[in-house]
Amino acid sequence: MLMVFPGILELKLLGFSGSQDFRHLLFFIFFLLYVVIIIGNSVIIIMVCTNHHLHSPMYFFLSNLSVMEIFITSVVIPTMLGGLVTTQIQTMSFGACMAQLYLFLSVGTSEFVLLAAMAVDRYVAICNPLRYSLIMNHQVCLWMAITCWAFGFLFQTWPIVATYHLYFCGPNTLNHFYCERGQLLRLTCGDSRFQQFVLFLMAAFILFGTLLPTIISYTYIICTILRIPSASGRKKAFSTCASHFTVVVIGYGTCLFLYVKPKQTQAAEYNKMISLMTSVVTPLLNPFIFTLRNDQVKGILIDGVKQLSHFLKK
Repeated sequence: MLMVFPGILELKLLGFSGSQDFRHLLFFIFFLLYVVIIIGNSVIIIMVCTNHHLHSPMYFFLSNLSVMEIFITSVVIPTMLGGLVTTQIQTMSFGACMAQLYLFLSVGTSEFVLLAAMAVDRYVAICNPLRYSLIMNHQVCLWMAITCWAFGFLFQTWPIVATYHLYFCGPNTLNHFYCERGQLLRLTCGDSRFQQFVLFLMAAFILFGTLLPTIISYTYIICTILRIPSASGRKKAFSTCASHFTVVVIGYGTCLFLYVKPKQTQAAEYNKMISLMTSVVTPLLNPFIFTLRNDQVKGILIDGVKQLSHFLKK
C-alpha cells in the first residue's frame, strides 16, 4: 500500500451505521444530551462563582471538574453530530485529528489528576477537620488546580508528537465517531506494537497513579468515619465524599476498559460504546450526582429557581 505523509492525510470517520432516519434520531438524542451537559455543568460553575457559601476547596475543585466536562464533550460531540447529519462520509484532516485527540486525552488526564486532588481534599476535611482551612487554603487549592491542568497537557504531548511522525497506509478510514487513538493506530504502516505498549504503560501510569492516592485517602476516610460514635455523624461525614466516590467509580471503571489494554487497536464497536460513556454519559451524570446528593447545593439551586421565576413574573 502507498505510504502517506501524515501532514497531507485526510481521514474518513465512519461514525454510526444505520438508516438516515435512525441517524437523525441519534442526532436529536445526542444534541439534547449535549445541551443538558452544557447547562448542568454551567449551572454548577455559576453557583460556585456567585454564591459565597460555596467558596470552599471542595466546590472550587468541583467547578474545575465541570469546566473539564464541558471541554471534553465540546471536543467530541460536535464532530459526532456533524457525522450524523451528513449524507456523505465525514472527513477530517490529520492535523484536526491530532488536535482533537490531544485535547481529549489532555483534559481527560487532567480530570483524573483532579479527582485524586479531590480525594485528598476529602481526606483532610474528614481526618483533619481542625486544620482543614489551614492546609487547604486558597493558594494551595489554586496551585493544585493549575498542576492538574498543566500535567494533563504536558503528559500527553509526547504521545501526540510520536503519533504525528508515524507513517500511515490506506485506507484512511476510522471506524469511530471521533479521532480515537486505537483506530488511528490501525492505519500505521508496519509493526506498531512498541508504540501501543508504551501508550498502554502511560495509560496505566495515569489511571493507577491517580487511583493510588484516592484509595489511600478513602482508606483513612473510612477508618475515621467508623470511629465516629453517632450514626448521624457517620452519615454526615460519608455524605461529604459519597458523590466524589461515585464519580471515581464511574470514571475509572470506563477508562480502565477503554485504555488499559496492551492492544489498543481492537474492538471498534466496543470502543465506541465505552467512548460514549467517557464523552457523554459521565459528563451528563456528574452534575446530577453532585447536586442531588448535596443538600446545600440543592438548597441554593432551589432558591435560584425561585428567584428566577419571581423575576420572570414581574
